[in-house]
Amino acid sequence: MTSTNLNQHRDFVRLWVGQTVSKFGSQIGALSLLAILTLQATPQQMGILATMQQAPVLLLSLFAGVWVDRQRRRPFLIATDLGRALLLAIAGLAALSGWLTMPYLYGVAFLVGGLSLLFNIAYQAYLPTLVSRERLVEANSKLEASASVAEIAAPGLGGILVQLVTAPVAVLVDAASFLVSAWYVGRIEKVEEETAVAQPDATLWQNIRAGWQPLWHNRYLRPLTLASATRNFFGGFFASLYSLYILRELGLSPVTLGVLVGGGGIGALVGALWLGRAASRQPIGRMLIAALFISASFAVLTPLAAGPRWLMVFVLFLGQIVGDTALTVYFITELTVRQMLTDDRVMGRVNATFEFLTGGAGMFGMLGGGILGDVIGIRPSLFVAVAGFLTAVLWLHFSPLRQLTE
Repeated sequence: MTSTNLNQHRDFVRLWVGQTVSKFGSQIGALSLLAILTLQATPQQMGILATMQQAPVLLLSLFAGVWVDRQRRRPFLIATDLGRALLLAIAGLAALSGWLTMPYLYGVAFLVGGLSLLFNIAYQAYLPTLVSRERLVEANSKLEASASVAEIAAPGLGGILVQLVTAPVAVLVDAASFLVSAWYVGRIEKVEEETAVAQPDATLWQNIRAGWQPLWHNRYLRPLTLASATRNFFGGFFASLYSLYILRELGLSPVTLGVLVGGGGIGALVGALWLGRAASRQPIGRMLIAALFISASFAVLTPLAAGPRWLMVFVLFLGQIVGDTALTVYFITELTVRQMLTDDRVMGRVNATFEFLTGGAGMFGMLGGGILGDVIGIRPSLFVAVAGFLTAVLWLHFSPLRQLTE
C-alpha cells in the first residue's frame, strides 16, 4: 500500500471521514452550551463541568492502555463511539423533557470524557496497523487537518444551530456525529492481525509497567516524553491565563478573543497541510526541534503585546497563527515518531502512559498558572510560560533525536 495515495486508501478514508464528522460534532461544544443556556450554570459549575471532562486523563489513562492492548482495536473504536452517542442522546432527551440536572450533566461529561480518552488511545494504536508506517505522517496530518477545520468552523456552526433549534437538539446532533463515525469505522475491511492483542497472563501492574518502559528506556522516546510533558505543563500556564490576559490586561473585546483563537485554528490547519506534503523531505528529528523552537519563540509575542490596539491585535494574531502552525507540526511528528518506534503489542499502553504524563502535566500547569498569576501578575506569568517552552526544546536538542532522519 506504500505507493497508494491515502486519498485512494478506502479503509483509511473511512476512518478519516468518521473522525471528521465526530470532530465537528464535538467542537460544537454542545454540553457547555446545554449547561449555560438550558441549566443556567454558574461559573463555578462550568469549572466543575470542564474538570469532569478532563479528569479521566489522570484517573483512567493507565488502565485504559492495558484494556486497549488486550483486544482488537477496531471493535473498541466502534463501541466507544456508540457509547458516546448513547450518553449524549440521553442528555439531550433529558433536557428536552425538563428533568436534566447539573449533577447528571457532570456524570455525562465524565463518562464521555472517559470514552473519548479510550477512543484516542485505541485509534493511535490502530492507525499503524491500518496504513504502512512510512505513511503515518501523511495519515496523522490528514486527521489533524480535519480536526483543525472543525476547530475553526464548528463553534460558529454550533452557535447558529443553538440559535435555530436550541441547545438540547445541538447535543442530539453531536450524538448523531458519533453514530456516523461508528458506521464508517464499521465499514473498514482490513482484518486486524492477531499480534495486536497483548499477552493476557501478566498482572495489571505488570501490564501498566510495560507501557512505561519504552518511554523511559528508548533513547528517542525518553527525551520526547520529557519535552512534551514540559511543554504541556507550561502550556497549561498559558491556557489558564490567556483569556484573562486578552480581556482584562489588554482590554480587548470578546470578539477579538474569538478572532485570535480562530487564528490558532487556521495555524493548526496550515501546519497539518504543510507537514502532509513536506514531511518526507525533512529530517524528522530536526523538524521536531525546529517546530517546538519556532512555537516557543512566537509565543513570546503574546506577553510582549503593547501599544495601539491595532498593533496589539496584529502581534497577538501573528503569534497565534505562526505559533500554532509550528506546534501542530510538532504534535503530529511527535505522535508519528511514537507510533513508529513502539511495538504494536504495547502501543495502547505506551500511548496511554504518554497521555497520562503529558495530559497530567497540562492539568497541573493550569493550576500552577492560576496561582502564579495571582502572585506575580498575568503578564510576568506568561513570560515564565515562554521560558518553560524554551526549556522543553533543550530536552530535544541535547538528545539523539537530533540525528533521527526518517
